Formats: sequence, structure tokens, C-alpha cells
Amino acid sequence: MTGLSLSLARGAVTSPFKRAGRPGAALPADREVIPPGRIAPGPLAAYSRVCGFAESGPLPLTYPHVMGFPAAMRLMTARGFPLPVLGLVHTWIEITAHRALHPTDELELTVYADGLTPHRRGTEVTMVTEARLSGVLVWESRSGYLSRHATGTTTPPSAPPASPPELPAAAEWRLPADLGRRYGAASGDRNPIHLHPVTARLFGFPRHIAHGMWTVARCLAEAGTGPGRIRSVRADFKAPVPLPSTVTYAAEGAAFQVRGGSRVHLTGSLTREG
Repeated sequence: MTGLSLSLARGAVTSPFKRAGRPGAALPADREVIPPGRIAPGPLAAYSRVCGFAESGPLPLTYPHVMGFPAAMRLMTARGFPLPVLGLVHTWIEITAHRALHPTDELELTVYADGLTPHRRGTEVTMVTEARLSGVLVWESRSGYLSRHATGTTTPPSAPPASPPELPAAAEWRLPADLGRRYGAASGDRNPIHLHPVTARLFGFPRHIAHGMWTVARCLAEAGTGPGRIRSVRADFKAPVPLPSTVTYAAEGAAFQVRGGSRVHLTGSLTREG
């Protein structure tokens, strides 16, 4: 069993004993540091293939996040972490690369939790991953994970949020039923909701769903054909992408989105160098 699988198993055991929204809950100050080391070429090549990146050239913008995710899971499944990891929903991610990274770079990674925030549907935690070369910060990501629970507050009903404007379609992607298993094998993220309809139904999903980080990576691989290095990205996850399915990648200027019919699954924006 891999370290990430062990963390998922530990999360399944510890989650029932944690109560999201507990008054006075605080985050532990623990940090996970992964010392510099060579990036394994086999897993990187498999990741690049399943996400649509070229198998040569710069390191994909999302890959340090994948490298640091096992450490994030160890933190989120630790006894002192206040939120149950089962049921956490990845709501958004921001990534900034301060310079182009390459597969030969030996990155030191630091991962930590950076604050609990009240949310209208529960409590959100921000997880941070930082990558350094020779002590210099070269890459960083911030991710929001929502633990849904009753908030104890009542607010008057409001109008539903306006739908984001529909961007021009740029590509159509046919997502196979085994996409979650293929991405899980490449990234190490074998969360049951992504692997099979039976395991997804155990967690309340009618079908298994694509990894949010695969969706972001696939958008960046598509956008990477444009001029200039992509320096940063912000993506918001709006709705799960069921498997199998056909979705539309749409983009205009810095903005992009993924749609399935009239349903928007993801919205985002990026910046380029120059």
C-alpha cells in the first residue's frame, strides 16, 4: 500500500471521530518538508500522457502539487487536524510558478495548513504547497477544501448566483470510464470516488467522477499551446465531472471553463509571462 493509500485508510478511521464546525477548532502548526530529490521520470511521463502534456520540455505547472499531495494528506488525516478528511470537497486552487521548472530540478517541498475560514456551507481549510530550489521559492500553490456541515446561522433566501458567461468552445473531450483509474495510477490519488461507480456510490455519488486536478491539468495542457509561458492559474470547481462523459473546453483571453451541456464544471483564469 502506498503512503497516499495509507493516509486515505487512516482518514477513513479517524473521520468519524472528528466534528466539523467545532467551536474553537484550531489548525496544528505542523509542516511536512520533503527534501530535494530527483523527479522519477516514469511517473512524470505517465502523468503527462494522461493529462495531455508533452512528455519533454518544462515540468507541468500542476506537477509539484501532485508531488506534495501525499504530504498534504498526511497532515489532513493526522489526529490533530480538526476536519474529517472523508467528505472534504476541493473547491479551488491557485498556482504560481515564479520561474519555469524542469524535470531535472530537485525541488524541496513544504506543505502546511494555513487557516480555517467560515463558509456558508461549512468550514474551509486552505492547504499550501511551496517548492524551493537552493532555498529560493520558485513555485507555490494554495488550495481550498470544504467540510460541509450545518453552520448554525440562518440567512434569508437569496437569488441563485448568476451563471458565468459562456465562453467560445475551443475543444471537445471524450472522457473514458477508466480515466479516474488511469489518473490515479499516474498521480497516486486513488480516492474511491474517482475509481468505479460502486465505490463512488459509497460516498453519495451516483457515478464515479474525474479528479479535479486532472481537469485543471488538462485545461493547462490545452492552453499551453498559446504564446508565452503560463505563469499562474486560478481554478474554481463548480460541479463534479461524471465518468464517462463528453465535455467542452472553452476559452477566451485569460479565462477558461469546462462545460458539460449547459452545466459548468470548472471556471478559471491564467496569466502568461511577457
